[in-house]
Amino acid sequence: MTEQLSGLIVKEQSGFYWVEAEDSATYRCQLRGRLMEVAKTSDIAAIGDRAVISLRSEDGADVLMGVVEELAPRKSVLSRAVRTTGKRGAGQAEREQVVIANADRALFVFSASQPAPDLKILDRLLVAGERSNIAELIIVLNKIDLAFAAELDEILPAYEGMGYPIIRTSALRGDGIANLKSRLLGGISVFTGPSGVGKTSLLNRMQPGLGRQVKDVGRQSEEGVHTTRDSALVRLDCGGYIADTPGIRSLAVWDIEPDELDAYFVDIEPYVLDCKFSNCTHTDEPACAVQRAVERGHVANWRYKHYLELREELRDTYIVYNR
Repeated sequence: MTEQLSGLIVKEQSGFYWVEAEDSATYRCQLRGRLMEVAKTSDIAAIGDRAVISLRSEDGADVLMGVVEELAPRKSVLSRAVRTTGKRGAGQAEREQVVIANADRALFVFSASQPAPDLKILDRLLVAGERSNIAELIIVLNKIDLAFAAELDEILPAYEGMGYPIIRTSALRGDGIANLKSRLLGGISVFTGPSGVGKTSLLNRMQPGLGRQVKDVGRQSEEGVHTTRDSALVRLDCGGYIADTPGIRSLAVWDIEPDELDAYFVDIEPYVLDCKFSNCTHTDEPACAVQRAVERGHVANWRYKHYLELREELRDTYIVYNR
């Protein structure tokens, strides 16, 4: 009987999966044929997935090799929608791209200045995070050594009031690094956010050379998807794993219908049941509790604006798929 081992997928590239197995070795694997069929339309395997592999050998091969036989159910999955062409995606207008599976926490990194924080992307990441079932969603505000807009003094407490912890850091001066590092102990963490916010510098501050190690391990380009995914899990000296993801210019959320969106805005959701109409869209209906909460300052104007924009985008997508 072929030997089988359990392990963790720590890297994916060009149809291969590197599995860190229970024997402490790492095997380069491909999916079993029946799994490859499913993978044409969905990211059935991704970094963070737990897998059972069977070992195999190949004449002249200088790496340990295996075949992914089974994948364990996921406890969380952070995904985004991507447009597809070519072989991958089977001609669909959009498909799910799994950023990471089974993450215990997601850290959304933004900078206080240069560039200024993009709240629209932040709110989309928080929606995706709420949808993902990841236990901890944390905002990291880097570059606090730079002068930043006064309105952040109002914005940051608003997010903290929603239950999102904010870690204020300076990769240059070292501010907040100990606090940030303590959040990463054990489990799987994912770093993501826009380009230029200093994610790599923060990683290097926490563990010398970590930023470069993450980039070198995970660099890849995926055929048929209009995005580059440079993502891999790297073991931390303090325990656990971390994945750094490419800089995000925009984010299309995956598998949320327009009428479900209000459930993923944690500041809007408490008011939904008080609306007069059960199918209220919170746009122009009378006796809308959400609009009333915005007027009274209980829901921030920018959050409501981003909700409306994302709902309209999801509505347009939903109409296309249901014609």
